[in-house]
Amino acid sequence: FNLRREKFQDERVRRAFNLAFEFEDINRTIFFGQYQRIASYFSGTELASSGLPEGEERAILESLRDKVPASVFTEAYANPVNGSPETVRANLREAVRLLQEAGYTQKGRQLVGRNGEPLRVEFLGYDANLERYVLPYRQALERLGVGVDVRLVDAAQYQNRLRGFDFDIVTSSWLQSLSPGNEQRDFWGSETAARPGSRNIAGIKDPGVDALIERVIFAKDRPGLVAATKALDRVLLAHHY
Repeated sequence: FNLRREKFQDERVRRAFNLAFEFEDINRTIFFGQYQRIASYFSGTELASSGLPEGEERAILESLRDKVPASVFTEAYANPVNGSPETVRANLREAVRLLQEAGYTQKGRQLVGRNGEPLRVEFLGYDANLERYVLPYRQALERLGVGVDVRLVDAAQYQNRLRGFDFDIVTSSWLQSLSPGNEQRDFWGSETAARPGSRNIAGIKDPGVDALIERVIFAKDRPGLVAATKALDRVLLAHHY
């Protein structure tokens, strides 16, 4: 999500989009069950957060309590699970509730914000494979009243739009190291949010995230690095970026 766009600045909207994403069905019908959904920015490593914070990780988060979501102390992050008609309906109901809390109301078959503008998004890509999973996703979002466009452009135009932050939603990958450091500033740091061409594609500008990035970079030993990275992971997840 491009957080520079007003419609994505509310965490409840971002969570609602996640609730509408039917990963299980898309994985089964399109990708032959080959994928597992990750719930960490450092999935599959000792750096991934899980459960509730303990020990040094909790101490780091406590020192930044006024800058991080309160939920990180009480609630382990989990992606919504679909896969059956009952869970799909329950997740869509929760998505509707969150969107209403965020100020959207139903007007006909559209969700309309407080400014009177319909909620409409564009998925931008350069590879036709994007359509394989976005088109089923669009059906779920449209059931919520979200207008959805899917736009494919050539690779050069895509890169130009990405560098200029001229997009709503894109698909990207961030390759992580087992010894994270300065690159985290470029991924999620406030200073890079407005820098054209930076890897902070989402435009994250958050003081808690910035403080945790510094804790990662200046960790004095491996246990401290692991604890700081888990704390960073946990806060990034809690913001539903």
